[in-house]
Amino acid sequence: MDVKKFLDTIGADFYTGVPDSQLKPLINYLMGTYGIDPKHHIIAANEGNCTALAAGYYLATGKIPVVYMQNSGEGNIINPVASLLNDKVYAIPTVFVIGWRGEPGLHDEPHHVYQREVTMTLLEDMGIKAFAIGKDTTDEEVEKVMEDYRKVLEKGKDVAFVVRKGALSTDVDAKYENSNKMIREDIIKHIVKASGEDPIISTTGKASRELFEIREANQQSHKHDFLTVGSMGHASSIALGVSLNKESKVWCIDGDGAVLMHMGAMAVIGANKPNNLVHIVINNGAHETVGGMPTVASQIDFVEISKACGYPNAVCVDNFEDLDKELNNAKERHELSFIEVKCSIGARDDLGRPTTTALENKLNFMEYLNAIE
Repeated sequence: MDVKKFLDTIGADFYTGVPDSQLKPLINYLMGTYGIDPKHHIIAANEGNCTALAAGYYLATGKIPVVYMQNSGEGNIINPVASLLNDKVYAIPTVFVIGWRGEPGLHDEPHHVYQREVTMTLLEDMGIKAFAIGKDTTDEEVEKVMEDYRKVLEKGKDVAFVVRKGALSTDVDAKYENSNKMIREDIIKHIVKASGEDPIISTTGKASRELFEIREANQQSHKHDFLTVGSMGHASSIALGVSLNKESKVWCIDGDGAVLMHMGAMAVIGANKPNNLVHIVINNGAHETVGGMPTVASQIDFVEISKACGYPNAVCVDNFEDLDKELNNAKERHELSFIEVKCSIGARDDLGRPTTTALENKLNFMEYLNAIE
């Protein structure tokens, strides 16, 4: 279905969400039509933020908003849907557009396997009426569903369109780029070299895929690394849990979108001040793994934020000479360290995926941690 036709059928004027590769045609169209526009389109930090933002829009305008997300974001909307939007509370009508990653019958990443099984069930449990759009769904079918949905929305209830792979299309081809020079895979190579035999916890997306392939190229064991294949925004908290229970230096490779999603984690890290944790945020100002759509990270100061959260050491680098120096400083000092690395958008086209299972990764990593101090 053409995205413009889909949005015209919904008839909304305001969209907010967290990008998803399944919804790339939708987001490209919104970016091409509105860009980031506070009156029409905002990419928020996490799906709960989007839901609350949408509620505020409805309260101010009386018009129905659209919230888009990947199905993995359903967990983040449960609280605001149940305690804010629900018709037994404030009865705030919202249209959700949800990318169905790991949909039945299609191979996908391990962290989508269970999520695909509960995608429709979670919506049902939250009282959100849902309809799945596929490649063969006709415009007329969506129009009929939306006609029924309007009656539901009038009662202060919420509805959802669950989008299967390839269901939406557009001829709008948005281009996402920045002026940074450092390439993420090369940055991770430098981190791997500096960390030596220390454990690494890496965030979801291409960063973990690149870390896996770097170990393969170096003929190194994967036992040193915990690849946080899902749970976006939680890698730093996992690293905190490890660092508080081990004396070894612990390295966290994080991304700007992930940090923004659950930035309160930095306050907890700063308050606990583990003297063996190095928190590295590779900042390209984009949700690059799902298409390159912008985050707000290019407009904020992570160094000052980390200092305000209690990190005693915080720097930002944009070249490899400074990166190597700061990695070495962090390795040598016995204090919590934060390093922001300015990064370009993009990855090589032939980037592979981990060939070990998530369970194998966990067991190998735990066995390694058990063997070190």
